[in-house]
Amino acid sequence: MPSPLSDFIVILFRSFERVWRLYAHAHVIVERSYTINLVWLGNMPAKSDNLIARHEYILQRLQETGTVAIDELCTTLGASIATIRRDLEDLEKRSLLRRERGGAVRIGPLFYEPFRNDSSFQDKVSSFAEEKRRIALAAAKLVSTGQTIALTGGTTTTEVVRSLKVLSGISIITNTVNVAMELSNRKDIEVIVTGGHLRGTWFTLVGPLANAATEMLFSDIMFIGVDGIDAKQGLTCTNSSEAEVLRKLVHHAKMKVVVADHSKLGSVSKYLLCPTKGIDKLITDTDASASAIAPFERLGIDVTRA
Repeated sequence: MPSPLSDFIVILFRSFERVWRLYAHAHVIVERSYTINLVWLGNMPAKSDNLIARHEYILQRLQETGTVAIDELCTTLGASIATIRRDLEDLEKRSLLRRERGGAVRIGPLFYEPFRNDSSFQDKVSSFAEEKRRIALAAAKLVSTGQTIALTGGTTTTEVVRSLKVLSGISIITNTVNVAMELSNRKDIEVIVTGGHLRGTWFTLVGPLANAATEMLFSDIMFIGVDGIDAKQGLTCTNSSEAEVLRKLVHHAKMKVVVADHSKLGSVSKYLLCPTKGIDKLITDTDASASAIAPFERLGIDVTRA
């Protein structure tokens, strides 16, 4: 005759068995549900990716046109008015634009304000301004996250820097104060400045300190602004101290890209930066004639007219 204790053990065992079966069944249901949810989530566009894509598009449009409208952005990006307004607010907090009624405009850093009434400075900035923006946009397309980019001073390379603002995770090498200041609020872009003494014409740093720094700096791509580029005479600039600094940076670059509007083609200035055959690519504007770019193409240089 079974004892009360043995009956209790049998009941307890059977109860445990039922609970275990229920748990196993529930686990299968949860696992299947989890798998289905993973598939569903995998097919969803990531919100952070959408945010980055929208910001990149807004900044690129500002670089191209100088202004953006909320209605146009809503239509193009398929986003709500509230979403676009939040995007513009975020970008304004990062000092990348200034919001205005119905949209936003591109802004220049405040450190240019002392030069507002300097006619020679303004002449440089305004000369072929639209062409330089197009050249800069084409240059920025060559750059990928993780690369180190070197830049000379000048108005065209300044536009290149502004076009690079849509990227993150890159490093910038420059001997130019304004390039560093353009990026001073970007924690996601490393900025390396050579040091040296300031040459006032276009914020460039030159001299023994700058020369010593360039011995230790290497880049994936260097964007080179010039005063002149001639197929036979090479890349030239007007200042000997600056030429000395830039020669080493050019030599240490894996890829050398000249960014120059059509007025610089065939021109020769005072001091040699490097021979023309040493460069990989020339980006100029659409006003450059076929005859003007032909000498560079004959040297095997890839020429883009933006």
